[in-house]
Amino acid sequence: MTALGKLFRTTAFKLSFAYLLVFTLFAFVTLGYVAWSAQRLLTDQFVAAIEAEINGLSEQYRIGGLRRLVNSVDRRSRAPGASLYLVTTSVGERIAGNVGALPPGVIDRVGQFETLYNRTDETDTKPNVALVRVYLLPGDFRLLVGRDIEERIRLRDIIHRAFGYSLLFIGVLGCLGSWFIARRVLKRVDDMTDITRDIMAGDLDGRLKVAGTGDELDRLAQNLNDMLDRIGELMRGMREVSDNIAHDLKTPLTRLRNKADEALRTAKTPDELKAALEATIEESDNLIRIFNALLMIARLEAGNAREALSDFDAAEAVRDVAELYEALAEEAGVSLDVSIENGLPIHGNRELLGQAMANLLDNALKYGAAPDGSRQTIFVSAQRIGQEVRIVVADHGPGIPEEERHHVLERFVRLETARSRPGFGLGLSLAAAVARLHGGSLMLEDNAPGLRVVLILPLKDVPVPQTALPSAA
Repeated sequence: MTALGKLFRTTAFKLSFAYLLVFTLFAFVTLGYVAWSAQRLLTDQFVAAIEAEINGLSEQYRIGGLRRLVNSVDRRSRAPGASLYLVTTSVGERIAGNVGALPPGVIDRVGQFETLYNRTDETDTKPNVALVRVYLLPGDFRLLVGRDIEERIRLRDIIHRAFGYSLLFIGVLGCLGSWFIARRVLKRVDDMTDITRDIMAGDLDGRLKVAGTGDELDRLAQNLNDMLDRIGELMRGMREVSDNIAHDLKTPLTRLRNKADEALRTAKTPDELKAALEATIEESDNLIRIFNALLMIARLEAGNAREALSDFDAAEAVRDVAELYEALAEEAGVSLDVSIENGLPIHGNRELLGQAMANLLDNALKYGAAPDGSRQTIFVSAQRIGQEVRIVVADHGPGIPEEERHHVLERFVRLETARSRPGFGLGLSLAAAVARLHGGSLMLEDNAPGLRVVLILPLKDVPVPQTALPSAA
């Protein structure tokens, strides 16, 4: 396809051309109405002047008869810029007036109409056009009074020429404007196409140019860039997950194989074989839990759990999870301080929120031990702040360095200080995915000392009483 053909096929050129046609039609109607109104105004003026002349001459005829009428017509005919006058007999013989020649039969038509004529003082044989009225006098005499309409004809010709030039001017400017706009839009689209081809070829760092005009192409480019950023994050996440799976699952898989191999080589009694099988099953269950967590995170990030969303009270969900962990906290020698505000309605998935809370409390129990070995206290709270529900789990452990807080929200990421503890680095990732599914976020803050995890969820707009119900484990 040629460049010109490609230009003509663009939507911008078609829209510009369509606007040109609409504007041309509008200009045609407007100029036509102006021309019709101007000619109508001149015609009305001519008719009013002829009526006044007829009435005046009729009055002269009534007062002084034909002789006085003829004198009045002669006097008016000789005045500069005079109208057209003609008094004739019943057979058309001219008695007085300044009309020299008329087409045959004109003087016999009574009423108002347009006709050709020549003045008596004109040497040019080319006829003129006039609007005349023929009036029948007593005695079958005829009185013709008229006005030359050359002004109206000249005005019509001027308007026609102006209309033609205007259409030509509009057409040329419209075509140039359409070409300029289409070429500008086509260039930006071609630039986007070139960059997207580079991206499809493997250059995932390429981004569409944003001109800064804020038009629809800028908004499209910005949205596509945001989408590419998100795709890039997902690709990096996939690579990191693949690397982490290769490293973190290699150890349990190796341990699983070694236990099975050791059982085959060394087990001699049914009890030894049973113990080896139980250890193998335990390792298998750990692997299954890892894959279930990975599948759950992938499902949440893909938004496939949205069909199970419903309205529920976040306060009840958090309180139920806290009650389940009271016994575990007591066994671990940990105090659980719970303060939950009543009536926190949200739209989401109660089971997923409970799973996220369980992960946060698990992490607090495992990694939140006080450095000096004193009895640990874990604080759990849920309250309404503005249009948000803020659920907080805080401990007084070693915490997480600020530069690592964003990193630990990724899958299979564990700090060096936590690798001696059981776990796979998926708890915070799952909690962050649950927060995103509910339209909220997960923040990690310094508890001075310790870690303060804040789960922020949008509050459903339902009026509820705001009373606190603190409790302690």
